[in-house]
Parts: sequence; structure tokens; C-alpha cells
Amino acid sequence: MRIALLDTYYPRFLAAHYAEHPHLASETYRNQRQNLLDQAFGTSDFYSRHLQAMGHDAQDLIVNCVPLQKALAHEHNASYSALAMKLPQRLLRLPVLGRWLSMLPGLVAIAVEQIKATRPDVLYCQDLWFLSPQKLAELRPFVKLIVGQIASPLPPDGYLTGYDLIMTSFPHFAPRLQAIGVVSEYFRVGFDTRVLELIGSVEKDINASFVGGISRHHGKALPMLEYLAGTTPIEFFGYGVKSLRQSSPIVARHHGEVWGLDMYRALARSRVTLNRHINVAENNANNMRLYEATGVGALLITDRKDNLGELFEIGKEVVAYSSPEEAAELIRYYIAHPVEARAIARAGQARTLREHTYQRRMEELVPVLERYLAKRGK
Repeated sequence: MRIALLDTYYPRFLAAHYAEHPHLASETYRNQRQNLLDQAFGTSDFYSRHLQAMGHDAQDLIVNCVPLQKALAHEHNASYSALAMKLPQRLLRLPVLGRWLSMLPGLVAIAVEQIKATRPDVLYCQDLWFLSPQKLAELRPFVKLIVGQIASPLPPDGYLTGYDLIMTSFPHFAPRLQAIGVVSEYFRVGFDTRVLELIGSVEKDINASFVGGISRHHGKALPMLEYLAGTTPIEFFGYGVKSLRQSSPIVARHHGEVWGLDMYRALARSRVTLNRHINVAENNANNMRLYEATGVGALLITDRKDNLGELFEIGKEVVAYSSPEEAAELIRYYIAHPVEARAIARAGQARTLREHTYQRRMEELVPVLERYLAKRGK
């Protein structure tokens, strides 16, 4: 199969990365894209690399990166919106404005032309907001199968019905999507072993951590995180701290944003790390942190969910909590009992490296795509 993997990266990550590497924007499209993929942000090349190893032509399209797409347009003499391309990267750091700016017509137009030129068998979209229903319809003659993947709040129905198939790591989303006439299947995320090669040996010098965002989607978790900041030695990494009041106990323990490999290093440095799901997950375990934390060898303390036991053995491979008080008790206990903590962390890592790698996930995904491609061909 020829597969185009459309993805968008957090604008704050892109702005920070290009600011740190000011000469990157003048590089070729190929060099810029490889540099971004080497940062292991999001799903990086975790799909394409394994799909290519299986014999498929899979290409990553990072469609909201202004310098990258500008280089593509320049190299192929494509027209694009001067407004979109001249936007200061600092504007893209703004959480709400950054998402809106990343979908300006210039960037969307370049992505659409990129896909038309590729003429993939499968267009696999990791961001269901980027292409409007009209753009999906425009692409229909150039793509055999249009697939989306989602593990976040759903966009309006009009953004969903243009897909032939939507994959989701939320078990409860599949039947909801099917109820509005959208074909959907359950598909878990995972961990890529390349990360271990990229981060190398990491000293465990953080007793307990929380690595993640604090936003409106995480509103129910904020009181718990503030409680843990006051009752345990937990350290915080991620985005969103500026949205907190200065008196929040999290602020004094917060070490700033970490993206890609820096995020993995923060997890790898942690003897114990806390996970919590966004509100829309409801009572289902699904997020990437489950596999990222265990994959790098941290003891994962995660919120108890109905299906967690299907992914890991609770108490032996991960530890689960049902309240802020229980989470605090578990953090303190495993800091005080490092031998037990190491044993669970090792078992959790072994489970992830055995069953939850992206190599395994792509082996699961390919037959699904082939089946729906065959249906479209009838």
C-alpha cells in the first residue's frame, strides 16, 4: 500500500524547536522533516518506519509546520498564502490562536496539493480538525481510502462523516461513531523501541513525577495534582503552568515544558510517575502515557479504569489509584520501597516491549486497512 500519514504537531513545540535551531528553517524539506521526526514528538515516524519495514510506501506529512511546508511549496513551485507563511512563530505558541493559525488556508492548500501529488491508497489523518469536510471531498478522487484516528474530544459530525473509517483508542468512541453512521474500529496506541536508542542511558534522579499538560480538558485532575503537590515530593513537567494561579503548589515544583525526547527523558529519570486521563476518556484507559512511561522503565501509577487490566496486570506491572488520597499513599509507599518499585517497573516495561510496541500495532493495523481497501475496490 501507499500510505500518507497526515499529522499536526503542537504549535508550541514547533515554535520552541525552530527558535532553538534558527538555521533549520533554511534547510530543505527533507532535512527539516527528518530533524522533526528525530525529536520523537507524538507518534513521530513510529507508524511509517514499521510500515516501510513491512514493505509499504508510507510517508509522514507534518502539515501545520510553517517553515517545513514553505520549503515544500518552494521546492515544487506551489502557490501558497503569503499570510500563512509570514506568520511569526511566536504567535503559534498561543494555545488557542496557534491551533487556528495552523489551519489557515495556505497551509491547508499546500497539504491538499501534497496529497493529490502523492495519490495514496490510504490517507491516514491523525488530526481530524485539519481537513474540512469540503477538503476531504476534494481529495476523494485522489485517495482510495480516507482514514482518521482520534483519542481526543470529537469534532462536529460534519468533520467525521467524510472518513471511510475512524480508528480510536477509546473503546467507547467506536459505538458512538457507528451510531452516527461513521465506520469505526478500536485501535490502541503504543510505544516505539527506537526511543530507548535515542535517549540512551538515563540516571533515575527524580523520585516521583507528573509529566503532562494542564488544560481545560484536564480540569477535573487539577485539584488532585495540587493535593499531590502538597502531600508528596512529586515534580511536574509539561505545559499549562502559566494558566495556574501563582499560589498553586504546583508552580514551585514545575520544571517547564518538555517535548519529544525531553519528555521521554523526564519519564526515564523518574522512579515513579503519575498518569491521569483526560475527561473525555471517561472510564477507559487508553492514553500514550501508559506505554511511554512503562516503555522507558518508570513505575506507572495510573488512574484505575475498567479496561486497565486488559492492558497491564495491576499491582504487578502497573499500580492503580481511585482517589487523590490513594495516589498520594502509593507515591509515598513506592518511594520508600524502591526494590518493589523497580520490580513492578521492570515487569511493566517487559509487558510493553512484548505487547505494546508500534511494530505490533502496525502488524494489527495493516490487515484492517487492507480489508477496507478491498471493500472500497468492489
